[in-house]
Amino acid sequence: MSHEERPAVEKPSITRTEALAYELKVRDVMTRDVITVTPETVIAQLAETLQEARISGAPVMAAGKIVGIISVKDVVAALLRGDADAPVGQYMTSCLYTVCEDEVLARAVEMFSRTQVGRLPVVDREGRLVGILTKGDVTGGLLKALQAEFDAEELRRYRASHLFEDIVSDRTSLILRYRVRPRDFVNGGMASARVRLALLRLGASREIARRTAIAVYEAEMNLVIHTINGGLLRVEVQPHVIFIEALDDGPGIEDVELAMQPGYTTAPEEIRALGFGAGFGLSNIKRCVDKMWLESKPGEGTRLEMWIYLQPGAEHRILDTVFERLRR
Repeated sequence: MSHEERPAVEKPSITRTEALAYELKVRDVMTRDVITVTPETVIAQLAETLQEARISGAPVMAAGKIVGIISVKDVVAALLRGDADAPVGQYMTSCLYTVCEDEVLARAVEMFSRTQVGRLPVVDREGRLVGILTKGDVTGGLLKALQAEFDAEELRRYRASHLFEDIVSDRTSLILRYRVRPRDFVNGGMASARVRLALLRLGASREIARRTAIAVYEAEMNLVIHTINGGLLRVEVQPHVIFIEALDDGPGIEDVELAMQPGYTTAPEEIRALGFGAGFGLSNIKRCVDKMWLESKPGEGTRLEMWIYLQPGAEHRILDTVFERLRR
């Protein structure tokens, strides 16, 4: 089938709420004042604590470490059995799911969906408890961020809209380059935020800015998590297309087809313990872009290229960009 005959494929809409989940960190919405109990705390005492604090569960701590979590559902089960004097350790859940405070909120949302738990203990990079995250915290944090953004938009009048339309040249483009360091979780996502802001200032639609920001974020975090020496992110904005390129020099991907499967990850255990490397990066990118191409050689490195079309027929004009790159 020729380019002219190939039907256009509509990408699913990325809502502002979804985009915000990639811009906000877990620490931005979590509850910092955490009520904790010990394995020796009796159920009756815990029931009073939950009622007074109006919370539905609490982390269980021993020797400064999280050893479990207890919910109001566990308390009710104990009381129905007449175990009001039983220790919390007898009813707590020892299989823990935690999330890192530096992770984007989207990862916590994915974990809530996958595990069906009601709350997630939040830890720092040393594994210390720093907060608690509930689904209510997520909803409240997103609503607050949406309101703040709306208020800021009402006050901000200046915007260099339609910049490219006002510049006449054979080819106009803006190139953004970002060096990404390995294991730099503190600054992970910075490039994504800057790209999104640049696109909005240039007059891009919010939908385009959201899709681009999510694709850049996922590519950026892949460099942070999986590379040895970090890598380079390059974003080229043209009037008809946004071209995104992520490059690194190792360690490469053994099975590209397998890596594209949602949930598949090669992230080491210590990274996954921090809440990163869940294996949804490439599949999330595929959802946001119009076209992607991945080339990787074990031991040599990986090149990921992504295209987001801004105008009808842009998929044809992008061939000029591809041919130009091949001639370099």
